[in-house]
Amino acid sequence: MIKSLLNCLLFLIAFTAEAQSVNPFGNALVPDMIADASIQEIDGTFYCYATTDGYDQGLKTSGPPVVWKSKDFVHWSFSGFYFPSAVQQKYWAPSKAVAANGRYYIYPTVNGFMYPAIANSPDGPFKLAKGVDSFFLPFTPATLLQSNNPKGPVGIDAEVFIDDDGQGYVFWQRRYAAKLNRDMVSIDTASVIQISTRRQGYSEGPVFFKRKGIYYYLYTLGGNEKYQYAYGMSKTSPLGPFNFPDDDIISTTNYERQIFGPGHGCVFNVPGTDDYYFAYLEFGRGSTNRQTYVNRLEFNEDGTIRPVELTLNGVGALRSVPREKRIRIINSQASGVRSDLIIKRNQDSLFKRTESFSSQFAFDDANGSRWMAAAEDSTAWILADLGKLQAIKRSEVYFVRPTAGHAYVLEYSTNGKIWKPCGGHQPVIVQSPHKDNLSIKARYLRVKILSGVRGVWEWHIF
Repeated sequence: MIKSLLNCLLFLIAFTAEAQSVNPFGNALVPDMIADASIQEIDGTFYCYATTDGYDQGLKTSGPPVVWKSKDFVHWSFSGFYFPSAVQQKYWAPSKAVAANGRYYIYPTVNGFMYPAIANSPDGPFKLAKGVDSFFLPFTPATLLQSNNPKGPVGIDAEVFIDDDGQGYVFWQRRYAAKLNRDMVSIDTASVIQISTRRQGYSEGPVFFKRKGIYYYLYTLGGNEKYQYAYGMSKTSPLGPFNFPDDDIISTTNYERQIFGPGHGCVFNVPGTDDYYFAYLEFGRGSTNRQTYVNRLEFNEDGTIRPVELTLNGVGALRSVPREKRIRIINSQASGVRSDLIIKRNQDSLFKRTESFSSQFAFDDANGSRWMAAAEDSTAWILADLGKLQAIKRSEVYFVRPTAGHAYVLEYSTNGKIWKPCGGHQPVIVQSPHKDNLSIKARYLRVKILSGVRGVWEWHIF
């Protein structure tokens, strides 16, 4: 009796300590680390192509290419790779998927160069355009495409825009722009320009769109926690000339709200509306461990852009989609919890955060927080307590670093003592979430991670 009471007390103390953990990363767009997002709605589905972050080697590598999809802009998923040939490459900053010539074109940066790729569907699989060694086929890669050659057009971060007359344009690093040829895989070399902007310095991650007859060109300044976006506008042509308003910085670090380095992302519109949104990476974990957030983009009567009201709260559902009833989690436990991680760039920087890894974060519906097992925990598990015996139809687990794949066992129990398997899989599968259709009654569910990073962004139980 005394031992039982002691165990209950120890659990209560541990649970209280976990519950006090704070999530400083808010509600990220997807439950993973991604940057350089290109977002669009195609036939009622939102697509998010992006750089996969979180592989802990900086710019020496990247995660593989996956496309996150959502019907409502809240619940996202992916399965497998949409660009198989680039899985083992450094794959960065893909453009949106552009529909033209009866096919889809996408323009990622692979191993430091932009390439055009083609597929019959925005889901892929995409393949490099036949016979094209790089995006700028008319140029000589050795002289014009190397990133360390500032005298010519370098080749990363393609942003493609199709005007109302069907003419395509491409914008890229260091403020370069050009017309696309009709084949969508080469450019009109005579049209290449370098846009003269109000603010100077290195620039990447261009964003381009058109609204109410005005062309908008967004370009980045700086990097890391000092990432910013400035913009210009033209009523003449996608290639300018551009006017640059006095109040031309639309996103910058907000130290009061602890939002650092809002950088390379995109602007997208919900078709049929005048609702525009600004997606951006946030430098809150440093290096290439970034997440993406979305805020509204608003305009003044004269068409100028208002500085973005940056928050980490997200924008919620952009489409109404019927959803099944979720089961509320009363308590959670885990085999262990990783120690708090203090994130700070240097002594002079105001950039400082503490990340905690409580098991409760797997049930908070905030994609910026996660449970992580302790470093020495080789048999990691996380447990959900439903409070009472309930009928369970489905489990959906969003693991940490899902693009590397996971294997796991799902178990259930009515009393927390006797456990029976009810789902999971032994092979390592690359997808998120991992779904198990169930027909059981239980109070407890437990996930044991067999392979893959030992952590969970979110766990939904229906």
